Amino acid sequence: MLLNLYHPLRAFEEICMLDQLSGGRLDLGIGRGAVPLELLFFGVSPSEAQDRYSEAAEIVLKAMETDTLTYCGRHFSISDVPITLSPIQKPYPPLWYGTTKPETAQWAAENSINIACVGKSNAIRAITDAYRAHWKTPATQDMPQLGMVRIVVIAGSDFEARALAAPAYARWFKTFTFLSRTRNLPVPPNLPKSFEQALDDGFCLVGSPSTVREMLKRQVVEAGVTYIMCQLAFGDLPLAASLQTISIMRSTIIPDFTRQVPDLVQSEHH
Repeated sequence: MLLNLYHPLRAFEEICMLDQLSGGRLDLGIGRGAVPLELLFFGVSPSEAQDRYSEAAEIVLKAMETDTLTYCGRHFSISDVPITLSPIQKPYPPLWYGTTKPETAQWAAENSINIACVGKSNAIRAITDAYRAHWKTPATQDMPQLGMVRIVVIAGSDFEARALAAPAYARWFKTFTFLSRTRNLPVPPNLPKSFEQALDDGFCLVGSPSTVREMLKRQVVEAGVTYIMCQLAFGDLPLAASLQTISIMRSTIIPDFTRQVPDLVQSEHH
């Protein structure tokens, strides 16, 4: 949810509604918006995006822990609003914040929010190191999840998986960069411009079960993450290919990963 495109009270109500409808299974990703032109479409100045986002996030979280909401800030002023709706998960659903720079990890760490990172493993490692440096350990709370986003396609062989993923990535990239291309703007800096570059950067994990398993294990250690967010459907990838990846992940990758990766992460950070 891009909070800069919502009034925070409206965002709060929708979050509560979704958590209620899902029976308390909502995970909430919040962000300020990374495309200045998109923010301008909604009348939000890119130069004010971070401050406006910080206020909106503060209001949303405060609303989930009170019966009456009052807030006075630079961008929002709310007076004596009765709060009659709440999420099932207390005090609020698990929060995720997308970050591409170490500087933005500090806010997430100080507020004990899970993070989702995009980029090369070494760039993500700088972010996770910054998060760990700023997170203060409450006695009753484990460290939030430090996640990275990866496109994953698994098939019977490396060749078969790449044949499926390459055209789908090209279609996805074309769609994702629509505004950049039509307005002659720079492409987002952390986004690989070709499937080959995405493979080299480690953004796409594509291959046989054994190939993808080893890629995942290596990147977890290199990036210092504790959670992997897999993008399994993208572009015009056939549904059957996505379902095949899900089946192999569930039957082969996840059981092996669950047994071995925690030890890898623990040995890396102690």
